[in-house]
Amino acid sequence: MKLTEKLGLSLLYRTDPERAHHLAIRALNAGLTPKPGTYSSPRLAQNLAGLELPNPVGLAAGFDKNATAIAPLLRSGFGFIEVGAATPKAQPGNRKPRLFRLNEDQASINRFGFNNEGKDVIAARLAQRPKTGIVGLNLGANKDSSHRAIDFVKVLETCGPHIDFATVNVSSPNTEKLRDLQGEKALTALLAGVIETRDTFERPIPIFLKIAPDLTNEEIAQIAQVARHSRIDAVIATNTTLDRDGLKSEHRDQKGGMAGKPLFEKSTRVLAHLANELEGNIPIIGVGGIDSPQAAYEKIRAGASAVQLYTALVFHGLSLADDIAKGLDEILAQNGFDHISQAVGTGIQDYL
Repeated sequence: MKLTEKLGLSLLYRTDPERAHHLAIRALNAGLTPKPGTYSSPRLAQNLAGLELPNPVGLAAGFDKNATAIAPLLRSGFGFIEVGAATPKAQPGNRKPRLFRLNEDQASINRFGFNNEGKDVIAARLAQRPKTGIVGLNLGANKDSSHRAIDFVKVLETCGPHIDFATVNVSSPNTEKLRDLQGEKALTALLAGVIETRDTFERPIPIFLKIAPDLTNEEIAQIAQVARHSRIDAVIATNTTLDRDGLKSEHRDQKGGMAGKPLFEKSTRVLAHLANELEGNIPIIGVGGIDSPQAAYEKIRAGASAVQLYTALVFHGLSLADDIAKGLDEILAQNGFDHISQAVGTGIQDYL
């Protein structure tokens, strides 16, 4: 991390977390953040679900909710980025304060509730995105929707022509009863509608499914079965957790989803169980607590073909994406792997 980045982070730490986030977006658009470009190598580059990733380090949804900083984010070292979540109608989300830093734990808790400017505004921005770089959109449902499964379809219909992949997000803990859609019957019906819509596009795009870490092994097995039967292109494991075990911060009892370093073990175990069920038939993107090249490598050993970052950027800065890509390349070489695919799933048994 460069000195200027350290100074910037120290200033943001003195600011309300949600305001600090908005300032970070403004700094990106003003060109005040690192712009290392996208590191790649023959060892890291891969085709994942039809997407040609220059490296496997992605940006998770939630950082750029309204697609306002796509161009600078694509220059920040990520192999791919995901914006959103977007809902059909604009909505303010839950009451503030709704984002909390847990400095002692290198974690955060949020209860945003899918605050965003709505599909039409976001689609207009996506239509102006750079032609190069891989950009996905996280699909969400409105809080007051009477038919949430249709909400996902509406967002995809509007935004689909401007994105490279879409993620069905049924795993946020901050929209009441949203996680109920992870049940076998509800999830099967929801994905059928989304994929049917995707198949009408002139340029069909991959559809991903994002799951929660608060699942039993039986629930993971059911989701794996649905994913196989539904022709899902990849699974993102995992979203934030309701678990608070081991947290030290004064904010540990705030309601919402917890993300960051304490989530690593739990999310990686869910990832490994899912990989064990899928048997390599569907790629997995690992998310949760990744803050170093070694942590990214562990996700890959547990069954991930790619990874996504978010909360660690709060504590380590945007340069972390480039650091992880380069460090992961070195780790793979040190362990005798000529390509990342050779390392995927080699440590599944360590997490079962």
